Amino acid sequence: MKKNLFLLGLMVCSMTMVAQSEKAEKPESWYFKLGGSYFIQTAATEFPTVGGNLPLDRNYVGGKLVSEKSVTGSFGEGFRTGFAAGYRFNVRVGVELGVNYYTSNDKTMAQTTSDLPITPAGIYSFKSVGQITAFDVAPALVLFLGEHKGFEPYTKVGVLVPVHGDLKITSDAYAPIAFNPVTGAPVAFGNVHSVDKVKPNPTVGFLAVLGTSYKVGKNISLFAELEYRNFTVHGKTKETTEFTVNGNDALATRTTAQVHTNYGNSLNTTSNNALTNPTGFDKNKPTDDLSSYVGISGLGLTFGFKYSL
Repeated sequence: MKKNLFLLGLMVCSMTMVAQSEKAEKPESWYFKLGGSYFIQTAATEFPTVGGNLPLDRNYVGGKLVSEKSVTGSFGEGFRTGFAAGYRFNVRVGVELGVNYYTSNDKTMAQTTSDLPITPAGIYSFKSVGQITAFDVAPALVLFLGEHKGFEPYTKVGVLVPVHGDLKITSDAYAPIAFNPVTGAPVAFGNVHSVDKVKPNPTVGFLAVLGTSYKVGKNISLFAELEYRNFTVHGKTKETTEFTVNGNDALATRTTAQVHTNYGNSLNTTSNNALTNPTGFDKNKPTDDLSSYVGISGLGLTFGFKYSL
């Protein structure tokens, strides 16, 4: 009897020691992260046509073109704030879901500079600048590489799914604002300001991360991540939300075709487009135009706090 009690006690002690050992080695199940990032662009591509203007930087002197170059870039440069929730299945593998808000830096998409109000060829000065803002969700698979002296490096791969946002294009020009009704020649010039917002089609991007966390408390860690992301956005619709002439609101003077645009993959003789369907073009309907895309590829550095349960 004493022997059995001794064996039972030894078994209980052994099970307790194993349970304590497993508990000590088991990582936290849930964690939450809050951080901020800055990204730089990694791939520059030629911007799409803006309001019928090619993505070019042109300079005219005395009515003559003296310089011209392509305008390239990416909206992958900018700031991001984000929150993420993660779950670790075991010591090495986990999953994470991030929710982020991104604001790109302003990018010049097209511009023309002229020393004349309007050249004999009808060229005038203008500048179009774009900026992207977007909310996205980012599910990812996380591989933890082991903890050493408070540091725990990890890698992460996943996808980016934009859920809301737009491309805002602000254009300013010193352009003709009145024309001779007989000859069509401009008779007055003014400062024209417009804001267009392009809504995107659904898209999916890719992300890859190399990061590390460092424990500063029982449940609190600091983390740093180097992240590469790459995706493109195709336009779906465009709407002019602001249009002023010499500072006065003139949006009501614009036709539906000038204010609204629907983007598609092709145009034909039935499209509401003045070039492919000049006789059937209806200014009281949205214009049909070819869809274009912009790149949002970038390399970013993120710093933040991590709370583990």
